[in-house]
Amino acid sequence: MSGRGNRWFSRLGALVCVTALAAPALAADRALLIGVGNYENLPARFVLNGPRNDLRAMQALLTDRLGFDASSIRVLQDEQATRAEILASMNTWLVDGTKPGDRVYLYFSGHGLQVKDTDGDEADGLDEALAPFDIAEGGTDWQGAILDDEVDGMLGRLNGRAVTMVVDACYSSAVSHLRVEDSAAGIEGARFLPRPGAKPVEQALTRGIRIDLAVIDKPQLVDAGVTAWSAAAPYQVVWDDVRLPAPDRHGVFTSAFIAGQMDSSADGNGNGLTSNAELLEFVKAQSSAYCASQDMCGNLDPQLEIKAQTLGDSVVAPDGAAAGGGGQGIYQPASSESAAHLAYQDANAIDAVSDIVGKTENGDVELSIDRPTTMKAGEVFKLTVTSRSGGDLLLFDVGARGKATQIFPNEFARTITPLAPDVPLTLPDDYYGFDFEASGEGESVFVALVVSDAVDLSEVAPKERGLKVELNARETLGEVVARLQKTWTDDLDRRGIRWSIGTLPYRVE
Repeated sequence: MSGRGNRWFSRLGALVCVTALAAPALAADRALLIGVGNYENLPARFVLNGPRNDLRAMQALLTDRLGFDASSIRVLQDEQATRAEILASMNTWLVDGTKPGDRVYLYFSGHGLQVKDTDGDEADGLDEALAPFDIAEGGTDWQGAILDDEVDGMLGRLNGRAVTMVVDACYSSAVSHLRVEDSAAGIEGARFLPRPGAKPVEQALTRGIRIDLAVIDKPQLVDAGVTAWSAAAPYQVVWDDVRLPAPDRHGVFTSAFIAGQMDSSADGNGNGLTSNAELLEFVKAQSSAYCASQDMCGNLDPQLEIKAQTLGDSVVAPDGAAAGGGGQGIYQPASSESAAHLAYQDANAIDAVSDIVGKTENGDVELSIDRPTTMKAGEVFKLTVTSRSGGDLLLFDVGARGKATQIFPNEFARTITPLAPDVPLTLPDDYYGFDFEASGEGESVFVALVVSDAVDLSEVAPKERGLKVELNARETLGEVVARLQKTWTDDLDRRGIRWSIGTLPYRVE
């Protein structure tokens, strides 16, 4: 069983994690893979079948797709993964064994938990932790857990490395959609350890308090250039796939995370490049499909903490990238702090939009203009947006040179009101006092994002810059999408923010 959440990454992911791309393996590249399914001091009900299969699959991903040499990968499984050995390997194998510019990959599959915070750095009074093989139950708390503070310290010593951290474990002590008495007994497929002596509590109260407290924890450090993957939002449970026979089980998240990199299944726009945003949407879809098949699963929202401008960058170097092409697109190296570990992006700024956004269009948002989509320079037109679900509108015009204009929101609209479901909004309306006029030459695309939840987007899309400022399309869309990938916290159950996308390509001659 196994429950895995994402608070770990909202803190640790912000330290030093950058997705490692396929590249010639360097001698100092290092990976540490940890999987614990059998625990020395835990009863049989907490045995996990998935971690051993997760480890094998992760090794194949590293060697077959990410360019790691087998000799650069250290695996700690079950009795090898004691607290002392995990900490020693983190510090000697990963930190001392690498230097700035090298790649570091850290993966954990097993139980997660929470223990009492002793240094006062946790708003909720609990430290997130990993469960090593020799974890033991104390009188009121777990003994021998590997605390997030300890991993923080190790990551802080990896400055300058290209580090990927992936944790497929849960850190919930009071999971909202499972009764506490059930969680203490162990739920098949759930990866978390309840705190010793956990007692049933009023569920609605627990959920509300936990959700509010979880919003503030350690500071976000994504601006430091960090990428981090986690299997679920805070206080969600992560699972082994119990649909399979016990010997064949694996982590639901790990399986999808690997599958999305081994082939083109996560390449939503079919341009031959799987971006970070596309991989996230893929693992979310796979996780949701699993939960839909299981009564106990509730919500499952994998998380990605990343610098916004790298959302559209490749997770795995696309075929033919070194030659500038391959697959369905033409690629260029993405700007990177480490020239030794190149990421790639679609060289066409318009085609790159869907790599940055990640979501595929489902028809929920429709755009149209009142003339053919091939126009002459100087022609006047109106643009209409209709959304089935309704919500707040963000509308951008992205050109082939990679520049963007924020069309909506803007200061010229008399009111900035949400779109009503299936009620068209036409821009400019009669109160603008001016028209939209086609200008320039070449291909462009209108991009409409409709956000159904009441998310404050004024920081990433302030109305003051609407129709006034020429923007960098990759950075602008990345900042908006990164905000929309955050966890929605205004409901009792944590979930992803609800939003949809629609696009309309057009050409000016």
